[in-house]
Amino acid sequence: QVQLAESGGGLVQAGGSLRLSCAASGRSFGRYAIAWFRQAPGKEREFVAAIRLHDDLKYYADSVKGRFTISRNSARNTVYLQMVSLKPDDTAVYYCGSDQGGTIMSSLPTQSRYIYWGQGTQVTVSS
Repeated sequence: QVQLAESGGGLVQAGGSLRLSCAASGRSFGRYAIAWFRQAPGKEREFVAAIRLHDDLKYYADSVKGRFTISRNSARNTVYLQMVSLKPDDTAVYYCGSDQGGTIMSSLPTQSRYIYWGQGTQVTVSS
């Protein structure tokens, strides 16, 4: 059983930065993809960024390109989401999810590819 735990959320002013962490336990990093999604109040969960661990392929939503960076530390079984130039529209609960392997690049933003999810971490950006 895979467990994912997000951390690093908080309250920040517009223009500020945060780094989210997604720590995985129950299996070691291998041929999997880890993604960040977010859900704002009253909205559907949306894709933010993903990283395919065996080849370090990264994929970003257009809304965060140039501002967010996804990375990983395999020794710590942790994936990070560095967020800079934050905007009030980035306010949401951020979730990390893991697939079961074999996700092609075009499918990385597809929520149904991710089987395991963390509990989420709240990010609030004030104007």
